[in-house]
Amino acid sequence: MTEPRARVAHRLGQQNFPKELRMLMFAFGDDREPLDESVKVLDEIVTDFIIETCHEAALSASYSRRQKIKVDDFRFVLRKDPRKLGRVQELLAMDKQLKKDRKLFDENDEKLERGLLGDVNGTKS
Repeated sequence: MTEPRARVAHRLGQQNFPKELRMLMFAFGDDREPLDESVKVLDEIVTDFIIETCHEAALSASYSRRQKIKVDDFRFVLRKDPRKLGRVQELLAMDKQLKKDRKLFDENDEKLERGLLGDVNGTKS
């Protein structure tokens, strides 16, 4: 595999998250309209971090003789940074809870629809 930074060179100058980073910078105390250079530098840092993390997760998967990256590969990459790992685990738990709640909501919605359809057709369930 190639060095992650070498793969970014073909997109030099192109920003990935300018709008989001401007809002983040403002939320963390910067000016409402931060300098374009500041946004560019932060965008490069964030993009490099994402690419390098994905590259390391792919290496972790290849060491495990898998071609597909799993969530556990990202956990393995972030294991030395407890704050990032904790945040990832928190977001995964929240995602799991949301899926569970959606499923419950859909089941209740279906029961309600069946009950209403039964009332319209003259039968009660």
